[in-house]
Parts: sequence; structure tokens; C-alpha cells
Amino acid sequence: MSHTLTLSDELYHQLEVEAQNRGLGSVEKLLAEIGTEELRQERGEEIRRIDSLRERLRAEYGELPDSTELLRADRSR
Repeated sequence: MSHTLTLSDELYHQLEVEAQNRGLGSVEKLLAEIGTEELRQERGEEIRRIDSLRERLRAEYGELPDSTELLRADRSR
């Protein structure tokens, strides 16, 4: 599905210049890259939050045992 968006000539020109500066062939590719960058940043923030939680839990409870073998044993019953 495609959408049409109306941009001022000035804004479109700025986007074209930015696309050229990044070595991209079009404004469309620039917008796709920006969307990808935002997703990457959001994932990075989530990973940092998970790491922070992991460290807080480790500080409070120490190193928790790996439950993989317990799960395997339970499944094999």
C-alpha cells in the first residue's frame, strides 16, 4: 500500500540533500533508513533496560542457577 504525503519544496530539498550526503539515491531510501535507525535505537534502549534489570537482580540475589537441565529433566518424565 502506498501513501501520498505533501511536503514543502524547502523540506523536500533538505531531505534530498541529506539523502545525497548519506549516499542514498532517493528521499524514499532516506526515510526508510531513518525508520530503521529509530527501530535500532529503540531496541538498543530495550537491551540496556534488560541489562540493567539483570544487574540489579544479580546484585540482590547473586548469580542465579541455569534451569535448562531442570527443564529437560521435567520434560523427559
